[in-house]
Amino acid sequence: MSERDQVRRARRVVIKIGSRTLASDPGVYVRIAAAVASARREQRTVVIVSSGAIALGVRRLGWKTRPREMAKLQAAAAAGQTALMLLYEQAFRAEAIEVAQVLLTHADLADRVRGNNARAAIQALLEAGAVPILNENDSVSVEEIKFGDNDQLAALVAPLVDADLVVLLSDVDGVLDAGGVRVAVVHDVARDALPHVKAKVAGSTVGTGGMGSKIEAARRATISGADAIVADARRPGVIESILAGEDVGTLFVGRKPRLTAKKSWIAFTLRPRGALVLDSGAAEAVQARGKSILPVGVLGVRGDFRAGDAVRILAPDGTEIGRGLVRCGASDAARIAGQHDRDLGVGDVDHAVLVHRDDLVVGVT
Repeated sequence: MSERDQVRRARRVVIKIGSRTLASDPGVYVRIAAAVASARREQRTVVIVSSGAIALGVRRLGWKTRPREMAKLQAAAAAGQTALMLLYEQAFRAEAIEVAQVLLTHADLADRVRGNNARAAIQALLEAGAVPILNENDSVSVEEIKFGDNDQLAALVAPLVDADLVVLLSDVDGVLDAGGVRVAVVHDVARDALPHVKAKVAGSTVGTGGMGSKIEAARRATISGADAIVADARRPGVIESILAGEDVGTLFVGRKPRLTAKKSWIAFTLRPRGALVLDSGAAEAVQARGKSILPVGVLGVRGDFRAGDAVRILAPDGTEIGRGLVRCGASDAARIAGQHDRDLGVGDVDHAVLVHRDDLVVGVT
């Protein structure tokens, strides 16, 4: 089976569309609705990740330019979100499809219980025949407005909904090489995609950050097992062409076997609170054999973390080799670092394993 044939077989699809396209092309809502209706007739389910609330809110509130003040950005997001959903509702109503707004913050996905609740709610909407439309909850989430990125949200949502395909719609044909030629397929992001973005940074100040974000989102999606495609939203019938397996955009081939939802959560959603520095033997055991991290293999502890927090796993030279959930706080980890099991005190028996291999992700961050 060819790589594009695999895309054609995708059953659950996440489609992300950005503010620039939504702001410059009023007809895009109708095209998306028609494409989703077509996908549903082919027995596919679709989740949409949509930007655009702040841009619409700025217009709705009568401001001439996007504000810089955080309170005004939040106000624009609040005003624009209703306008955004109205546009989607009108477009999808013509296709007799219900839509549902789902607003998320990073904290929602970082918390295991809240993340599972979000998963259940999205699944319930899909089972009811509605199309979930996800966006960051910018009206209450300061950090998301400042650093948020719906490309990354789409990648985080992929394992949450067990997506087979993530479509990142942009305003270019895909990843372009130095000659402006579209790169059709990416198997290895570092080899096949990143050099083209880096080559553009020196010669252009337009669009490089956006494509870099899409490449990183595609990389994360593929590690979670989904294929990902970056394509031009302005191309007529672009979504239909992608789902038909046509050579459209840049295809990032999903990794098999896929990373579990839990390990995707550890690697990409949680924000590390510190780090464990391993000696060379422990680093080799973790990387080559997937072993758990024991106190005896730890050279040092960085940061201030608690039991259950995510930490970076570092080689002796400081290179990050993985991430995991630590089983004790930083002070306890520092106190028992370098000790053999036989040397641990009675109260430290529970810390004989600092990071269990089931809570450890290696080589993907």
